[in-house]
Amino acid sequence: MALTHDAAPQTDPAPDADDGIDGADLSAYLTPDGPGVSRLDLLVSGAHCAACIARIEGELAGAPGVVSARLNLSTGRLSVGLRQDGDPRRVLRMLERIGYPASPYDPGSAREAQDREGRELAMALAVAGFGAGNAMIFSVPVWAGLFGQELGPATRTFMQWASAGIGAPCAVFAGMVFFRSAWNSLRSGRANMDVPISIGVILTLLVSFQETLLMGRDTYFDAAVTLLFLLLIGRWLDHALRRRARSAAADLLALQAPSAVILGPDGGERRTPLRLVRPGDRLRVRPGERIPVDGVLESGRTELDLAILTGETTPLSAGPGDACRAGALNLSGLITLRADAASEDSTLARIARLVESGAQSRSTYVQLADRAAAVYVPVVHTAAALTFLVAWMMGLPVREAVLRAATLLIVTCPCALGLAVPAVQVAAASRLFRRGVLVKSGAGLERLAEADHVAFDKTGVLTEGRPRLLNADPSDIARAGPLARASSHPLARALAEAAGDGPVAEGAVEVAGQGVEARTPVGVMRLGRAAFVGAPLSGDQTELWFRDADGALFRFAFADALRPQAPDLALALSRKGLTASILSGDVEAPTRRVAARLGMTDWRSGLTPQGKVEVLDALTARGRRVLMVGDGLNDVAALSHAHAAMAPGTALDASQSAADLVYPADRPERIGEAIDVARSARRRALENFAFAALYNLVAGPAAMLGLINPFVAALAMSGSSLVVTLNALRLLKGSEP
Repeated sequence: MALTHDAAPQTDPAPDADDGIDGADLSAYLTPDGPGVSRLDLLVSGAHCAACIARIEGELAGAPGVVSARLNLSTGRLSVGLRQDGDPRRVLRMLERIGYPASPYDPGSAREAQDREGRELAMALAVAGFGAGNAMIFSVPVWAGLFGQELGPATRTFMQWASAGIGAPCAVFAGMVFFRSAWNSLRSGRANMDVPISIGVILTLLVSFQETLLMGRDTYFDAAVTLLFLLLIGRWLDHALRRRARSAAADLLALQAPSAVILGPDGGERRTPLRLVRPGDRLRVRPGERIPVDGVLESGRTELDLAILTGETTPLSAGPGDACRAGALNLSGLITLRADAASEDSTLARIARLVESGAQSRSTYVQLADRAAAVYVPVVHTAAALTFLVAWMMGLPVREAVLRAATLLIVTCPCALGLAVPAVQVAAASRLFRRGVLVKSGAGLERLAEADHVAFDKTGVLTEGRPRLLNADPSDIARAGPLARASSHPLARALAEAAGDGPVAEGAVEVAGQGVEARTPVGVMRLGRAAFVGAPLSGDQTELWFRDADGALFRFAFADALRPQAPDLALALSRKGLTASILSGDVEAPTRRVAARLGMTDWRSGLTPQGKVEVLDALTARGRRVLMVGDGLNDVAALSHAHAAMAPGTALDASQSAADLVYPADRPERIGEAIDVARSARRRALENFAFAALYNLVAGPAAMLGLINPFVAALAMSGSSLVVTLNALRLLKGSEP
């Protein structure tokens, strides 16, 4: 399979620059995406590899008014950030000019384009298989001459014409996938990997027709169509791998409710498509239905099953004021909620986008393949030209010289190099997704394989993250309740749960890693760390301090149970050769107790967000490659600074955004499994690179010396693609860690 496939079956092209793009009103397709920035989502045709991503994003990066450009290879969605002076029509014209026509993104059109691509590949593969098999029926008698059973000239010519009558039309039909790609590439002023394939096939057919007309000995109609047959097998496998990644996201979105019940001003119910729900709408959700969009529960009480969102199997009680996330299953009560996000911005949609983007970022290995691809076309075309000239100057017939050049173009096509990393990353991401781990980027998977030290946050990662409030005065709990309800910290949530329903402190502001405060006419109330509220640090228990507006101090002590899988995880990491430490914002005593139970001698307590970053920087300075695992707002900076980062499914959105992988919170052993898969993926990628390099070192000189013919070249080149693809698929086997 070629490294780039720039003209795969096209989606409906973007409007013509003269009568469509210039006159089109694209404002309806712009979505606000921050101060002064809008997002334009486009469906791009013809992009199928990392080189295509680099071409599109690089071209748009320098365009006037463009803030960002990110292409999702699996779905074909290109998200372009535009300033107010950015022109969407200019973006469409640029994409058209470089050979990637685009149109406003529509999920239905994207699925239709993907299905159409699959059907075209299947049809081309079937025709190529038919042509290869039947052309060989007439080639085998000609080959019999190699064993002393020579055919007469007339019979041999008849067999060659019969082979041409079947093989050539099939080759032309099946080769259109590659010919269109090569033509579009050349029209845009560049040469992709389908150019040498197309040249090699066309030259082989022309030389074969010449031999047939001149009643020569050797023709290669069967070789041309067999080459395409084997190439199309590889391309279809690539399509199937990417479809697997797309289907994972589609399976998640299928869990989203297709419609929602909106309450009108008069209390009447109206069922409407999910895409029409807007922030501020009041929705009614009955028991057994899924929450349609993110929102806040206004009335009613229920239990929510959040398993598909967080991996937690224990139902979560929810009452007025609690946040409800799209995809959660309403188990018990009739509830009313107010939407605060559209369906495309929901939690479930964001998770689906994480899955879609998995295995597509440009890691170091992908960048190496891209650089190799950049020099491939000029080097190989120059080598083919020199092969022809040297062979001709040595006295070989022109036919033989052309045949050697065509064979070189066929056999050295870097299909194996192009598939070496993408196939591995897609397979690894798919394997981890089946285990509940979302891979956000192939680069993150690569960095995870390099990690040699793991730094854990304590609360919510090594412990259950559901602290239990110890004995406290009910009146003290009631005083702190309004401020506790305004915080997302696990300790504050436990305090709020003990306080029960009630008002939320107005104007409350959460300070990362410190606590939450609210200013009142009487004074400032604070809830958080001892230093934050000005209280003495006891250090013997996990604690939360509250200072009321009058300056009175109240202490609340908590206990948080260790996750039962945590000791086994610590032991497993040690066996894998990784060291581990705990970086906690909690006080010393509970942190020390957790470290002792896990056998970890390296632990830090009372760390601020900046303190965690400083510890990571110190480890990095000593040459360590740190995997940070955290879930809280105070972990976001550390997750961003670490060499690799993981967050549980219960983590805040900011923590999940900063992480490379997201795992089920109640299955911390998945951390070790993810490391195993990442290391296996690295081995598979390096094996593929080594095989691709060895193959080209042997095959190239053999073709230049005339030791192989186009038929053998077709088998060898396509076989190399299949080898690296099948090697990548080993990651999907249950026996592979």
